[in-house]
Amino acid sequence: MRSDVIKKGVQKTPHRALFKALGMVDEELDRPLIGVVNSWNEIIPGHIHLNRIAEAVKAGVRIAGGTPLEFNTIGICDGIAMGHEGMRSPLVSREIIADSIEVVANAYSFDGLVFISSCDKIEPGMLMASLRVDVPSIFVTGGPMLCGFRRGQRLSLEKTFESVGAYLNGRLSDSELKEIEEYSCPGAGSCAGMYTANTFACIIEAMGLSLPGSGTIPAVDARRVRLAKYAGMKIMELLEKGITPTSIVNEKSFQNAITADVSMGGSTNTVLHLMAVANEAGITLRLETFDEISKRTPQLVNMLPAGDVPMEDLDRAGGIMALMKRLSELGLIDQEALTVTGKSIGESIKDAAVIGDTIKPVTSPIRSTGTLAVLRGNLAPDGAVIKTAGLKLPRFEGEAAVFDCEEDGIRAAAEGKIREGSVIVIRYEGPKGGPGMREMLQMTSMLVGMDLGEKVAMITDGRFSGATHGMMVGHVSPEAAEGGPIAAIRDGDLVRIDLERRLLEADLSDEEIKSRLSEWTPPQPKYRKGAFYRYSRMVTSASTGAVLR
Repeated sequence: MRSDVIKKGVQKTPHRALFKALGMVDEELDRPLIGVVNSWNEIIPGHIHLNRIAEAVKAGVRIAGGTPLEFNTIGICDGIAMGHEGMRSPLVSREIIADSIEVVANAYSFDGLVFISSCDKIEPGMLMASLRVDVPSIFVTGGPMLCGFRRGQRLSLEKTFESVGAYLNGRLSDSELKEIEEYSCPGAGSCAGMYTANTFACIIEAMGLSLPGSGTIPAVDARRVRLAKYAGMKIMELLEKGITPTSIVNEKSFQNAITADVSMGGSTNTVLHLMAVANEAGITLRLETFDEISKRTPQLVNMLPAGDVPMEDLDRAGGIMALMKRLSELGLIDQEALTVTGKSIGESIKDAAVIGDTIKPVTSPIRSTGTLAVLRGNLAPDGAVIKTAGLKLPRFEGEAAVFDCEEDGIRAAAEGKIREGSVIVIRYEGPKGGPGMREMLQMTSMLVGMDLGEKVAMITDGRFSGATHGMMVGHVSPEAAEGGPIAAIRDGDLVRIDLERRLLEADLSDEEIKSRLSEWTPPQPKYRKGAFYRYSRMVTSASTGAVLR
């Protein structure tokens, strides 16, 4: 066993003594040591219940003959961090999470790992760590939140953000705003739509790293506790068979994950995080791969926020296995890909059932193509990303309204200064310039609430929450802080977004852009020390996953 290096032999007498200080007995030390990596805390709705999930995992490990040892890592709720200085933290935390798990796993030489995760940066951070450590591993995600319900209307997180704009626009009263606040988020779980947390939970299942159902079973459902027990038991089987994350994560599993994602309207953060995960696996994942897969994949589920299907309904429809079974009818799923069940994806989806009409037939999809598009042009020579789910128009053209930070844009929107037909440009919010590549959900939701969601567009070198919908283009690369062309845009410049031509451009000549940039002065770092300063100096472009070098 790998863990023998910390517990076997005369020279490890001090080590065993320290384990016994924890209350452990020889019989436990004689078994494989399984690290249970938990991100439980009291500050994230998606994590508040993970202590119970961890207890179930540990019970499963013990049932199957292992000794579980739990340790924690950090987590941040993007929703609570949104719209202020705190939004610089979540993407930075992805690297800290991966690093912290790597160093603990290295110190303890665990024989296997069970990752209990939920929410936006924790899931990809844990996945990155699993590939670095590469011992038998399995994931148990925390599950989605149920929708709130009030006055005959389903409510979820994006409604709370959009209600702010509606209130400022005089479309909601004080009491109506308060009701939305009270009823939108009814309890534990990752927010109820296909936002980044649930997108990535579904991706982890599609990649074969969690048991079937893990991506969609609601957080409060007892099936999730039972699934956690089975995962604890399954890790012992993976240990016996020597199946590690690098046995599962490869080009096939990435293809399956992206295909499932674009068939249901997942978050644009998928691009950022999967590229970082691929980097850890030693796999080159290009922006064009997302676009190519999206072009050939039909959208089969109309998930929140662009559609009306919450996670609980996707679960009732059969979940990710049912979706992948339907996609396999078109030959879009690589059925040979291995999973933590020890079986292939093909074997896993064989008995899956599509229930009802939430997952559309491949013969009558919601739309013939998927929900992500990669744009290029003189504003984004290295690429930009947009979620196309729910968009009514394939192109948008308007005059630029330029802001050098998110707060300035929010202030202008709140003061009624955003005009219909504008292309809002928010820059210096990229990985380096932010630093941390803030999400723009507060800004985009205000626009929707003010009835401007379909009447304006936005481009940014920052990014968008999975709860964002509309003509919103993020990840513009190179970013403004690196002297990308987005730094040259001025108020009134004509900006064109064309989804069919995959184009993002300003009506400016190359010479004019070059001339403006020659007068450009790089911004001063917002931080001079600490984690954010180090991050801003080491992080790469969003077009390569914002990984550290």
